[in-house]
Amino acid sequence: MALSAITNSVTSRRGVLQTGAGLGLGALMQGSLSSVAQASGHGSGSIDYLEPRDNLYAFGKMWGTYGDKPVYTAWQGILFASVGTKKLRPLFGYTGFGNAQCKITDEGYLRVRAKEGNFFTDLATGDVLESWYNPYTEENVEVFQFMNDRVRGELNFDMFVIEHGTGDDPVTITNEATARRRPDGSIPFIMPWETHGSKVFLAWDYRHEYTNPVTPEGWPRASTGPRVNPSEHFVFYLPKDELEDRSLPTARFHAGFTRISPFWPWMKMGGTEFADGKMMGRSHSFKEDIEGMDNIPPKLLAYIEKKYPDYLEPCEDWDDGRPKETWQAYAEQVPPENPDYQP
Repeated sequence: MALSAITNSVTSRRGVLQTGAGLGLGALMQGSLSSVAQASGHGSGSIDYLEPRDNLYAFGKMWGTYGDKPVYTAWQGILFASVGTKKLRPLFGYTGFGNAQCKITDEGYLRVRAKEGNFFTDLATGDVLESWYNPYTEENVEVFQFMNDRVRGELNFDMFVIEHGTGDDPVTITNEATARRRPDGSIPFIMPWETHGSKVFLAWDYRHEYTNPVTPEGWPRASTGPRVNPSEHFVFYLPKDELEDRSLPTARFHAGFTRISPFWPWMKMGGTEFADGKMMGRSHSFKEDIEGMDNIPPKLLAYIEKKYPDYLEPCEDWDDGRPKETWQAYAEQVPPENPDYQP
């Protein structure tokens, strides 16, 4: 889920400048920072929420931990389908977990290492699905469980961008709607934190559009078309005292999550009258237990212990890694349906 989004990115000043140039917002946003700080309480406490160095520290502490052992976060919710003007239809549950650690480098950058797993569950029982009856096509399909064990990367003082698809596809700018551009058009790593009493709120958005690796020519049933446009949106709530206490290695959070995307390849909606439909998912994420694995729902934890026990073990390196997004992983792991297809 979002853990991979953090490091499935290449921080590119060129890409940020291309997108920010010509908007005429640099001086305006730069000049408004002090008034935003006064209105929201930014700058109080041990974190300056308008300083990229402090933003990196707070972001890493929210997602993971600076401790010697990883912290385990989890999420769970439901995915719905929207086809034409029909009422949303619940499809299956959506759940997963992450195992993350962070550190601040000598330069003040944020380095992340993590593993994550994403699963689908039966709405009635909560059991993890390995096959699913598609009510639209009236066939059973094999579920593609999306696993990432190479969530690695480093974020610097510029806002990270996410690159999917081919070199011709536009990059995704994180939180583009609220980006604070410098006069030269570049974007510092400043997230839209808000302080409200004893809580800190954070909204995080990223909206993609890129060439579909699961091509209609290679996977006519799995592909919904030549392009895909998944979009994910988070809202986080953290205790202000925990986030700003630098003697603590991590801070608890609760979050809401919304996802909108085309149908996933494993659902086999390509070539059907439903191929242009959309999925809408809502879930909540949480890091309440900061010592053990109690965040992970019991049925999911039992399944992981049986099928993917290595994902519960700490990462052993701080090397760079580039986790794949769902469509790319599917294209690499599932052979083309068309035996004559040459990627």
